[in-house]
Amino acid sequence: MRNLSSHTKLYKQAHDILHLSRQIALYLTPDFVALESDGSENPHVYYTGDIIKHSNGLYPEILKAENQPFQEDRVKSANALSKLIQRLTFACERLEKSSSNGRDFIILLRKEIKKFRRLQRNWMTTL
Repeated sequence: MRNLSSHTKLYKQAHDILHLSRQIALYLTPDFVALESDGSENPHVYYTGDIIKHSNGLYPEILKAENQPFQEDRVKSANALSKLIQRLTFACERLEKSSSNGRDFIILLRKEIKKFRRLQRNWMTTL
Protein backbone atom coordinates (compact mmCIF):
# COMPACT_ATOMS: atom_id res chain seq x y z
CA MET A 1 0.00 0.00 0.00
CA ARG A 2 1.30 3.43 -0.89
CA ASN A 3 1.80 6.28 1.50
CA LEU A 4 -1.56 8.02 1.45
CA SER A 5 -0.52 11.05 3.48
CA SER A 6 1.59 12.41 0.62
CA HIS A 7 -1.53 13.02 -1.48
CA THR A 8 -3.73 14.69 1.10
CA LYS A 9 -4.31 17.73 -1.14
CA LEU A 10 -5.78 15.50 -3.84
CA TYR A 11 -8.01 13.72 -1.32
CA LYS A 12 -9.10 17.00 0.23
CA GLN A 13 -9.93 18.41 -3.19
CA ALA A 14 -11.97 15.29 -4.05
CA HIS A 15 -13.83 15.69 -0.76
CA ASP A 16 -14.44 19.39 -1.43
CA ILE A 17 -15.81 18.63 -4.88
CA LEU A 18 -18.17 16.01 -3.46
CA HIS A 19 -19.39 18.34 -0.73
CA LEU A 20 -19.88 21.22 -3.15
CA SER A 21 -21.68 18.96 -5.64
CA ARG A 22 -24.11 17.82 -2.98
CA GLN A 23 -24.83 21.36 -1.89
CA ILE A 24 -25.35 22.52 -5.47
CA ALA A 25 -27.69 19.61 -6.18
CA LEU A 26 -29.72 20.43 -3.08
CA TYR A 27 -29.92 24.04 -4.15
CA LEU A 28 -30.79 23.40 -7.81
CA THR A 29 -33.18 20.46 -7.50
CA PRO A 30 -36.22 22.56 -6.45
CA ASP A 31 -35.76 24.65 -9.61
CA PHE A 32 -35.92 21.55 -11.78
CA VAL A 33 -38.53 19.30 -10.15
CA ALA A 34 -41.48 21.28 -11.45
CA LEU A 35 -42.94 19.98 -14.70
CA GLU A 36 -42.46 21.92 -17.91
CA SER A 37 -45.43 23.76 -19.45
CA ASP A 38 -46.05 20.78 -21.73
CA GLY A 39 -46.14 18.35 -18.78
CA SER A 40 -42.71 16.82 -19.35
CA GLU A 41 -39.89 16.60 -16.83
CA ASN A 42 -37.09 19.10 -16.84
CA PRO A 43 -34.05 17.18 -18.17
CA HIS A 44 -31.66 19.23 -16.05
CA VAL A 45 -32.82 17.51 -12.88
CA TYR A 46 -30.83 14.45 -13.90
CA TYR A 47 -27.62 16.44 -14.26
CA THR A 48 -27.79 17.36 -10.59
CA GLY A 49 -27.70 13.64 -9.81
CA ASP A 50 -24.88 13.15 -12.29
CA ILE A 51 -22.63 15.67 -10.55
CA ILE A 52 -23.14 13.83 -7.27
CA LYS A 53 -22.60 10.41 -8.84
CA HIS A 54 -19.38 11.42 -10.58
CA SER A 55 -18.08 13.37 -7.59
CA ASN A 56 -18.79 10.42 -5.33
CA GLY A 57 -16.55 8.20 -7.48
CA LEU A 58 -13.43 10.37 -7.25
CA TYR A 59 -12.12 9.32 -3.85
CA PRO A 60 -12.63 5.55 -4.32
CA GLU A 61 -10.96 5.69 -7.74
CA ILE A 62 -7.93 7.46 -6.25
CA LEU A 63 -7.63 4.77 -3.58
CA LYS A 64 -8.08 2.04 -6.14
CA ALA A 65 -5.30 3.46 -8.31
CA GLU A 66 -2.91 3.78 -5.40
CA ASN A 67 -3.55 0.29 -4.11
CA GLN A 68 -3.06 -1.56 -7.38
CA PRO A 69 0.06 -3.72 -7.29
CA PHE A 70 0.90 -3.35 -10.99
CA GLN A 71 1.72 -0.18 -12.87
CA GLU A 72 -0.62 -1.02 -15.74
CA ASP A 73 -3.59 -1.38 -13.34
CA ARG A 74 -2.71 1.90 -11.63
CA VAL A 75 -2.71 3.66 -14.99
CA LYS A 76 -6.11 2.16 -15.87
CA SER A 77 -7.57 3.43 -12.60
CA ALA A 78 -5.99 6.84 -13.12
CA ASN A 79 -7.57 6.98 -16.58
CA ALA A 80 -10.92 6.03 -15.09
CA LEU A 81 -10.50 8.96 -12.70
CA SER A 82 -9.86 11.25 -15.67
CA LYS A 83 -13.05 10.01 -17.32
CA LEU A 84 -15.02 10.75 -14.15
CA ILE A 85 -13.69 14.29 -14.16
CA GLN A 86 -14.57 14.62 -17.83
CA ARG A 87 -18.15 13.48 -17.18
CA LEU A 88 -18.42 15.79 -14.19
CA THR A 89 -17.27 18.73 -16.30
CA PHE A 90 -19.79 17.83 -19.00
CA ALA A 91 -22.63 17.72 -16.45
CA CYS A 92 -21.54 21.12 -15.13
CA GLU A 93 -21.59 22.56 -18.64
CA ARG A 94 -25.11 21.33 -19.15
CA LEU A 95 -26.25 22.73 -15.82
CA GLU A 96 -24.75 26.10 -16.70
CA LYS A 97 -27.06 26.19 -19.72
CA SER A 98 -30.12 25.59 -17.56
CA SER A 99 -32.59 28.26 -16.59
CA SER A 100 -31.66 28.33 -12.94
CA ASN A 101 -30.36 31.03 -10.66
CA GLY A 102 -27.62 28.69 -9.39
CA ARG A 103 -25.24 29.08 -12.32
CA ASP A 104 -22.73 30.93 -10.17
CA PHE A 105 -22.38 27.86 -7.98
CA ILE A 106 -21.70 25.69 -11.01
CA ILE A 107 -18.90 28.07 -12.01
CA LEU A 108 -17.44 27.66 -8.53
CA LEU A 109 -17.58 23.87 -8.89
CA ARG A 110 -15.81 24.07 -12.24
CA LYS A 111 -13.01 26.10 -10.64
CA GLU A 112 -12.61 23.39 -8.01
CA ILE A 113 -12.51 20.77 -10.76
CA LYS A 114 -9.70 22.71 -12.46
CA LYS A 115 -7.74 22.67 -9.20
CA PHE A 116 -8.35 18.95 -8.94
CA ARG A 117 -7.05 18.38 -12.47
CA ARG A 118 -3.81 20.20 -11.65
CA LEU A 119 -3.34 18.10 -8.53
CA GLN A 120 -4.27 14.97 -10.47
CA ARG A 121 -1.56 15.59 -13.06
CA ASN A 122 1.07 15.77 -10.33
CA TRP A 123 -0.38 12.73 -8.59
CA MET A 124 -0.32 10.68 -11.80
CA THR A 125 3.42 11.20 -12.11
CA THR A 126 3.89 9.50 -8.74
CA LEU A 127 1.94 6.35 -9.61
